[in-house]
Amino acid sequence: MMQHGGCPGSRSMTFDKQEAGKVDQSGTRPSQLRQWPIQLFLVPPDAPYFNGADVLLTADCVAYALGDFHKDYLEGKSIAIACPKLDQGMDIYKQKLVDMIDRGGINSLQVMIMEVPCCMGLYQVASQAVEKAGRKIPLKKTVVGVQGDIVAEEEAE
Repeated sequence: MMQHGGCPGSRSMTFDKQEAGKVDQSGTRPSQLRQWPIQLFLVPPDAPYFNGADVLLTADCVAYALGDFHKDYLEGKSIAIACPKLDQGMDIYKQKLVDMIDRGGINSLQVMIMEVPCCMGLYQVASQAVEKAGRKIPLKKTVVGVQGDIVAEEEAE
């Protein structure tokens, strides 16, 4: 499903993933990506793919560090990516997350960050957004090591 308007690269699209988790004859595992765009700056907070969805907010590097990122974390979820070190406008991101919770109707938010100190800013923005939002949703933090291991996982209180 596609919604028209603006740059074709930022046009909101939802993908049908009926083949989720299946490996084809060549041994290739299909992508678990369910929507476009994925960059937090570009995603519309009230896009249909967020309504009732479990959302994965990840630092840009996470998917490269985790070999089975699609299979283990992305399957069945909507996604937004951001880099707390290189992206500008963390206040814009915080408000967008509040809108995703309140207007977009997301069900839960899992934030995946790298173990490097600059990455913690993404979790802080998400935590502040969850606190500011009118609806209350579960928040989970997953910290990924630079060698692709899970360093920590915790549910927010």
